[in-house]
Amino acid sequence: MRSHARSRGLKLKQADRTALEALTHRGRESARVLKRGRALQLLAEGWTVVMAAEAVGVTQTTVRTVRRRYLEEGLGAALHERPRPGAARLLTEKQASEVVAMVCAPPPEGHARWTVRLIAKEAARRGLVPKVGRETVREMLLRHDLKPWREKNVVRARTGLPVHRAHGGRAGGVRAPPALG
Repeated sequence: MRSHARSRGLKLKQADRTALEALTHRGRESARVLKRGRALQLLAEGWTVVMAAEAVGVTQTTVRTVRRRYLEEGLGAALHERPRPGAARLLTEKQASEVVAMVCAPPPEGHARWTVRLIAKEAARRGLVPKVGRETVREMLLRHDLKPWREKNVVRARTGLPVHRAHGGRAGGVRAPPALG
């Protein structure tokens, strides 16, 4: 049975050894890169995967991955992560701005204020977006610092309704200027 703790040793190229020395002494890299570099150095000194993982403070899987990437793809691939794909934004900037403009207007007839569900439903009904979920709307509102469901964040210009200041307090009624006399 083969032991996973043993390493066959790692032979670093001289240029890579010099680059790792400079990297660890300079200290201007992320902690992840520094730990990966130190793990490679320890493996080259004959340490086992288990010992190197413990010494550096990473998992054995990380040390094995770093070693495999070094052997297959070189030093750069071993030290740095590959870009992660991530999902594309569901709303374009234009669509997001149209939804924000819609939210800044009064809510539809029969509704006192905008809710996340209402925004998602109305945006699709008005054709601003083909389909949008509540979580996408919530994140978009969060990015724009909008809370349309909170009455104190809404400025009303209609007569008879109080006007609220940015900090949430009432602005008071409009007073006539004092008579000059």
